[in-house]
Amino acid sequence: MSGSLSLMADALHNFSDAGALMIAAIAAKISKIPANEKMTYGYRRAQVLGALINSTSLVIIGFYLLYEASMRYFDPSPIEGLMVVYVAMAALVVDLGTALLMMAGAKKNINFRAAFIHNLSDAAASVVVIISGLLIHFYQMYIVDLIATVLISLFILYHAFFLIKQCILILMQSTPPDVNIDLIKGELESLSLVRNVRHVHVWQLDENYNFLEATLAIDSRDLTKMEEVKNHAKSLLKERFAIGHATLEIEMNEKNS
Repeated sequence: MSGSLSLMADALHNFSDAGALMIAAIAAKISKIPANEKMTYGYRRAQVLGALINSTSLVIIGFYLLYEASMRYFDPSPIEGLMVVYVAMAALVVDLGTALLMMAGAKKNINFRAAFIHNLSDAAASVVVIISGLLIHFYQMYIVDLIATVLISLFILYHAFFLIKQCILILMQSTPPDVNIDLIKGELESLSLVRNVRHVHVWQLDENYNFLEATLAIDSRDLTKMEEVKNHAKSLLKERFAIGHATLEIEMNEKNS
């Protein structure tokens, strides 16, 4: 009704949030299903998949809006500035309220963070649309509607690609960004009897759970000491690197075998 593409961009982004929140809720529920014989790691990665779906939808929306902005540039239409302002102000109130509800969960969960960023980007988009509506109403600067649409689209794409990258790294079992493999090896090799550490692999089940597997070569044939080394290593990994699940293979150092 207003003829504003930037308001439509804001509306479309808000509409996608309904789906994003629904996906986040479903993924959060699925992630709580306990592990079983088919899914021995459980369903925690459902939240990563949920975030990936949400982020991919943002990419589609972002490119669609850029396409519409280019088309509107060559075929402009009249815009009702005050209607744009009023609707965008209502959207801003809803966006900020929803973002506040999601804030606590966003600090610890990638799935909720994706939904939280959705809402924050919506709020920022609403502010941009309000400004463009005022400029259109008072100064008839219709070009700002297209500029606002492009800015909203680029903002959406920036955050979407960032989240997609994070999700893909987890799904590809990349080394967590805050983990230094060389530092872990050095710490483990500093333990008594440990002479060499190899085949070190660290990955994430989701953004909160780091897993590790490694082989420790030690200077002892005593089974009791081997068990002690393993326990010390697991304690070190948990306290120093927040790795709560470690699979360690113990073997005798080649020089002493």
